[in-house]
Amino acid sequence: SFLPASMYTEIQRERPDGGNILTHPDYIDGNPDLIKPKKLLNPVKASKSHQELHRELLMNHKRGLGMESKPELQRVLEHRRRDLLIKQKKEEEEAKKLQSPFEKELLKRHQRLDQLEKEQEKQEDHAPEFIKVKENLRRTSTVTGDEKAA
Repeated sequence: SFLPASMYTEIQRERPDGGNILTHPDYIDGNPDLIKPKKLLNPVKASKSHQELHRELLMNHKRGLGMESKPELQRVLEHRRRDLLIKQKKEEEEAKKLQSPFEKELLKRHQRLDQLEKEQEKQEDHAPEFIKVKENLRRTSTVTGDEKAA
């Protein structure tokens, strides 16, 4: 589709207006048989919603109000994060609901054992020191006795 320079200059001579056919339309002659074209309407600009939005934007601009202080990207990212957190919470709730009775019972027993261990630690903390020392002596005496027997 590359034209040699000589052909290009011939085209330029034939059409002195630069080859643009639309610059001199035929209906300027005043020929009554031809239908004169009308300018096409832009369907977007003709729609009511577009006109109302444009009017609202003009009013806000006149008042000096900005649309929003946050950029669109930041709003979208925050919306995605919020949706992700909601999904995670729903999944956790569903996982809790789907636990088998066996798993629930194991969890209860584990909690009870933890509670008993905490209570024993509290009781040991409140015991007099001589009882703690006596228990340590018993442990060491059994260890040393076992070592002698071996």
